[in-house]
Amino acid sequence: MNKETFDVGPRHCTVIRQEDAKVLLLQPVDDHDLEFLEHEAQVLSSMANEAFMLAAFQVDDWNKDLSPWEAPAVFGRQDFGNGAQESLRFVLEEMLPALLQRYSMGNETPVILGGYSLAAFFSLWSVYQTDRFLAAACASPSVWFPGWTGYAKAHRPMAECIYLSLGKKEEKTKNKVMASVGNCIRTQQAVLEEQNKEHVLEWNEGNHFTEPDIRCAKGFAWCMDAIRRLDA
Repeated sequence: MNKETFDVGPRHCTVIRQEDAKVLLLQPVDDHDLEFLEHEAQVLSSMANEAFMLAAFQVDDWNKDLSPWEAPAVFGRQDFGNGAQESLRFVLEEMLPALLQRYSMGNETPVILGGYSLAAFFSLWSVYQTDRFLAAACASPSVWFPGWTGYAKAHRPMAECIYLSLGKKEEKTKNKVMASVGNCIRTQQAVLEEQNKEHVLEWNEGNHFTEPDIRCAKGFAWCMDAIRRLDA
């Protein structure tokens, strides 16, 4: 696999790609995620059914840039902003065109958006806004986010496939908002089931901080396989 780093507009991007990549994977990351990105790609390469390109873009203000609307802090002192709209605009209007041109990939290239934690939640929210992504790989998404459950019940995602996962210990916390994540993701699954949307909910061992790179790899691999099945 080849690795490159470069800037697209104001954001720093890291690309890890296999030769003759057929699928484009997009992932918002912070500094911690970047440390494990290569391992994530290695794990994914052992699971994937075809060659891929993993393109990560760095998020400077995690709570603001990945949140669809403002909400009070649930841990620490930093509130959540409403920067998800701008982040999605960047992905659609700047990052995607730049990647497709740089690597001579056609507009028909399957694109999967995914990530971990709030980045997974951003990915889930994004497929309710646009049909540009064939699938969303949402590993331990922050579906506890205030107002999300009602939003999900009132809207329908446009992606073909959605992967959800959660650690078995994530809902076992003293923080009341965070502890709701188990019921919230079960509700999300039930909504997708009612909408007859291709999806899966996978339960992993451990808490929220257990093997995020491996969980992301599993999510992307499932999405790639689901797309292949639907096209068969």
